[in-house]
Parts: sequence; structure tokens; C-alpha cells
Amino acid sequence: MMNRSEGQTWIAILAFSCLLAGCHGRQSVFQDPQAVNAPFPVAATRIEMPATDDCHFEQLIGAGEPRDLMDSSQLQYVDLPLQEALHLALRYSKVMRDLGGTVLRSPENTATAFGPAIQETHPQFGVEGALSAFDAEFSTSVFSEKNDRRFNNQFLGQGGLFQQDTSVIQAELAKRTVTGSQFALRHIINYDYNNNVGNQFDGSWDSILEGEFRHSLLQGGGVEFNRIAGPGGRPGVYNGVLIARLRTDISLTEFEIGIRDLLSNVENAYWDLYFSYRDLDTKIRARDASQDTWRQVHALFMAGKKGGEAEKEAQAREQYFRFEEDVQNALMGRPVEGTRTNNGSTAGTFRGTPGVYANERKLRLLIGMPPQGGELLRPNDEPPVSPVAFDWVPIATEALVRREELRRQRWKVKSRELEWIASRNFLQPNFDLVGRYRWRGFGHHLLDPSGDGARFDNAYQDLTSGDFQEWQLGAEFSMPLGFRQGHAAVRNAELQLARERSVLIEQERQVINDLSAAVAERNRSYAVLQTAINRVEAAKQQLQAVLAAYNADEGKADFYVLLDAQRRYADAEIRYYQARVEYALAIRNVYFERGALLDYCSVALSEGSWPADAYLDAAERQRLRGRPRRLDYRLRPPHLVSVGSRPAAWQTSAELVPTPAPAEFLGPEGEEPQPMLQEATLHELPGEMASPSNPWFHPDDAVLGNVSRVQPAGYLNGHDSSRTGIFAAPPDFHRLPAVSD
Repeated sequence: MMNRSEGQTWIAILAFSCLLAGCHGRQSVFQDPQAVNAPFPVAATRIEMPATDDCHFEQLIGAGEPRDLMDSSQLQYVDLPLQEALHLALRYSKVMRDLGGTVLRSPENTATAFGPAIQETHPQFGVEGALSAFDAEFSTSVFSEKNDRRFNNQFLGQGGLFQQDTSVIQAELAKRTVTGSQFALRHIINYDYNNNVGNQFDGSWDSILEGEFRHSLLQGGGVEFNRIAGPGGRPGVYNGVLIARLRTDISLTEFEIGIRDLLSNVENAYWDLYFSYRDLDTKIRARDASQDTWRQVHALFMAGKKGGEAEKEAQAREQYFRFEEDVQNALMGRPVEGTRTNNGSTAGTFRGTPGVYANERKLRLLIGMPPQGGELLRPNDEPPVSPVAFDWVPIATEALVRREELRRQRWKVKSRELEWIASRNFLQPNFDLVGRYRWRGFGHHLLDPSGDGARFDNAYQDLTSGDFQEWQLGAEFSMPLGFRQGHAAVRNAELQLARERSVLIEQERQVINDLSAAVAERNRSYAVLQTAINRVEAAKQQLQAVLAAYNADEGKADFYVLLDAQRRYADAEIRYYQARVEYALAIRNVYFERGALLDYCSVALSEGSWPADAYLDAAERQRLRGRPRRLDYRLRPPHLVSVGSRPAAWQTSAELVPTPAPAEFLGPEGEEPQPMLQEATLHELPGEMASPSNPWFHPDDAVLGNVSRVQPAGYLNGHDSSRTGIFAAPPDFHRLPAVSD
């Protein structure tokens, strides 16, 4: 036995060891050289920079600087098909990008490829977290106690002085079943050493082996309730396996919505860039035509002939600079909102914003490329112009079945239905059946293999004899008078279910309304496209007639009519390209509203096998199971959190270079004006681009497009922590190559 002085010595040693551990564990995770000698209020309130890896900054910044007007003659182009743009966006998009800046304004609401995996592995609300409530649990405890006291009883201890050393060792294996039953297998060892005068042995051991069960017959019992609410569920708190699985299904649907919106935004940006190229090309040719007219009038003005009046020369010059301004804006673009999802329609309404550079940057953002590079992306596909018809009843039925938002809401309705079923269980009283069976053993020793086999020589020998067995069987009953909380839980579940069902009905009405609007927009856009073709043809004939009359006899055709004809033809041609893009997006929007956009883009979602790295990681974890990693707080410093104070301004090594003055459009008197952009920058397309004799295209030569874009599908792995994969049509790409026919 240990005396009191020895116990106090061990307590002092233990306290000193705890103090040493605390002192050695103090290591700073901040590195701020400026704050070492700074006063505490200054160092504590300093805005600091987090310790992050900045090695990827060069890849984000890209090569070169943002483009300007002077770079147009040095650009090289890469033809980009739409299907390849969709493939690149899927491959390099762990975050579902959009053009609204959601990732900066509210990053917590941004859809990512990690969403389903995060929900699946959530320790509380995931499927595995819900299943963990049914895991077998092993627990053990060891307690030792010393008693030294004086009783007012001469028969306790020795003359009322009682001294005791006791220990209790307990080990238990407990398991909860899906029916709500609880089973436990328990082993208890008691040691008692005291100075009672009536003791047979100075110290004795009790060994107990018992099994126990508890089964809920009413509240908390049943497979259905435990799968919905989980073991130990409370009114209003439901976290069973079925509810957790529905949460995962909802997250998968939200992931599909994110993929769908990303594909829609990529196509929006693609056709925005296509239109900006066409718009730029039209305005360049209109500017060149106005320049030729200005040259003629300027030559007559310098010669003092008829048709060279000062007001005509100024009018022709003004129209030239007007078109030159349009060319500059069409090339550079302005920071305005373009076509994107939910900007008038769910899939996106075409805005027709000009700007090749601006729209090309938007497309680069969506497909995961730096904002600028050595090559300029250029659309390689043409929008369709062939008529497409939809049968209303089949596509409306398909929309009600396949639309992603409706499937997500139906999952929520199903979850509320399960919660309503589980809530009714709380209207029942608690009635549990409890049983216990116990084997006991008593002895002077716990184990004594060398003993003589006498009665009560050791506790385990007595335990195995089976002489001392005990059992208990009973029932527990309790109930609240009135079940106020249970009735409130049922009523709340009913209201939640009614709300979700009402929302579902309203969403179905909205989907049908949006699909109807999309079909109507397809009809409108196709009719407008035919009208735009006729308008371009009429404007072209007017311009040719006025130009021929003006060149034949300056007085036969009014000069102002010529300038007006040039503007009309340019406007008609731009409107034609706008109508083509509107028609292409109108067809796409019908597929979007009917829930078939992924099929339209040749993309399919599938649950595939885990990546190979996951299997290797699991094997390594299995090998190291039971061997916890040793932590040494004194020798191994923790990871850094901060690298110091945030600088007041970023320091750069660039020098300010004076910006050269813009080139003069109009040279000295008698010289011809020089435009900044000499040639059209859009690639040649069959039957639509200029020729030396005919600088204006003929709409009748337009090649009819094809709506179908289905190509052979290839598998694209998802993230390592998720089993969700993406099927994308284009082949594998390591970089963006130039595409040649």
C-alpha cells in the first residue's frame, strides 16, 4: 500500500509534467518580422497575409499583357469548335464558373465538383455519418480509489477507523440494431482491499460477465423510424440513413444543375464571340466603304468640282469616323454584361454585345484559360439556319419529368414525407423491454494458476463454475401528458410537406411557362431570321443601285442617300448575324427548358469507380490501422497560418511608359486618310465573306446548319473524392490546338 506522503509526491510530479508539456507545446504559427518588437495592441490588430502557395500565379496571369487596338495586326488565331470549348470547360472546371461573379460575391453558394463528395462524406449529415449510429462500440474504463475515514461505528474497520483500496475495471461492447434494439456485452472486475475485522480475505476480487438488451416496443422502435430519424431521433431532428441518402441525391442534382448552367454559359459566350467577330467584320467593311466615298468627295473638294462641297466632305468624313469608332468598340468591347444564364430567360437571352477581345476573355474564363495569350480564339462553327420543329405534348411531358429543378424539389418532397412518417412515432409513449443476465465469480485472487484449487481461490475459477448466476427482466414505461411536443412535430411536418408540394406545383407551372416561352422564341427568331435575310438583300440592292447612280452621275443620286444606304446596309447585315445567333440560342433554350441540355451537348453524368489513387490510399490506411502517428510538438513545428502583415500596396518592378498619342486618321492636306485597322479579321466562310469585286456577302449563299451535335462520347473522370464522372464528346486535349479541316 502507498502511504499519504508518497501519494502527494506523485501528484506533484504529475502536475509538473503537465506544466512542462504546456510550455514545450508553445510554438508560434505566425511569421511577422515587423511584429516581433511591436507593442501587443499593434501586433494583435495588424491585418496579415495568409501563408499560401503562390506558385500557380504565373499560370493564372498568362503570357503577355491585355490586348489593345495596336495589337490587331500581330494576332494569330486558333479555330475553336463549340464541342471542344464544352469539353475544355468540363475538364478544367472544378468550380462551375459563370459570368456574374458569383464566386467572388458569394463563394459559399458556388457549385463545385466537390459538392456531392462533401455531402456524401459529411460526418453528421452524410450517409456514412448516419450509418455510424449502428456501429458496434467498444468502451473500457479503469478507476482506482483510496478511502481513509473514521466512522461512528466500532464494527466498521478497526474500531471505526476504515481504510480501503478499491479498483474497478470495466469493458463493454455495445451494438444498436436497425430495429432500435440495444445489445451490450459487459465484463466488470472489482477489487476491494479494506480492514474490516469480519473479512475472510484481506483483499478480494469480483469478476462479472453480463449481457443486456433493451428493445423499444413503441416510441423509437421499428425499422422504418430508425432508418428515417436515426437512433435517438428527436422531434424535428431527423438524420437517418434514408434522409442522408436523399441529401446526397439533392446534392447530385445540384451538381447536375451546375454542369448544365456551365455548359449553357460556355455556349452563350461562344456565340457572343461569334457575333462579335461578325459584327467587327461588317463594321470594318462599312468603314472601308465610307472611306472610299470620303476619298472621292475629298478629291472633288480639293479640285473644286461639283459634288465636292464642303458640307458633303464634312458629312462623308463624319460618317467615316463614326464607322471607325464602331470598329474600335467592336474590336475592344466594353465591360458590360453579355449573354448568360438567368438574364431574361433561364438559359440566357442573347444580348448582342460587341467586342472581340472582351468576349474572348469571357470565353477563356469559362473554359479555364488565362485571360490573354499568344493566340486569339475564334469560333469555328456556324449557327444553324434550318427550320426545327418541336412537338409540344412530348417535350412538355419530358420537361416535367427530366427538368433538374423539379427532380431536386421532388427529392425534397420525398424527404418531407419521410419526416412526416417519422414524426408520428413521437405520439406514442415510451415502452421499453429490458433484460439482463449475469455470471459472477468471487475469489481471493483474480487468477492463480499455481493455486491449490481451493474454493474461492481465484475469481475466474469461480466464474467458470457457473454457481452464481443472476437475471433481470422488466419493462419501462413513460409518457408525457398531452403529447404537446409530439403533436407540434406532426403538425410542423405536415406544414413542411404541404409547403414543398405547393412549391413543386408552382415550379412545374413555371417550367411549362418557360418552355412555352422558349418554343415561342424559336418561332419568332426563325421568322425574324427569314425577314433579316430579305432585309439584307433589299439593303444590298439599294446600296448597289445608289452607288451605281452616284458613280455614273454625281447629280443623279443624292449624296446623303448614299451615306444613308451605307448605314442601312451595315445595320441590316449586323441584324442578320444577330438573328442567326438568336435562332441558335432559341433552339438551345428549348433543350434547356425541357431538361435535355446535357444530351444536346453530348454530355452524360455517371457514377464510376473510384480513382486508382483512392484504392492505394485505402490500402495504406488499412496497413497503418492501429498504429497512430506519433506527434512530437517539441520537434515538429505546426504548419504556418500567417506570413506577416498585409502590404499597404503591391510593389512592382514595372516602369511607367508614356502612352503614344493615337495615330492621326487624316493626314496633311492632299493625303489620303489612313485607318487603324486595314483588313477584316474574321476568317473566310463559304459564301458569306467578301471578294474583291463584291465586298458584301449574299445571304442566299449561306450554308444551312445542322442542329444535331452528337459525337462519340469519351469518359472524363471526376474529382478524387467523388465517384461522379463526366462523359464529354471531344477527345482528350493537353492544350488548345489549331483545328484544320
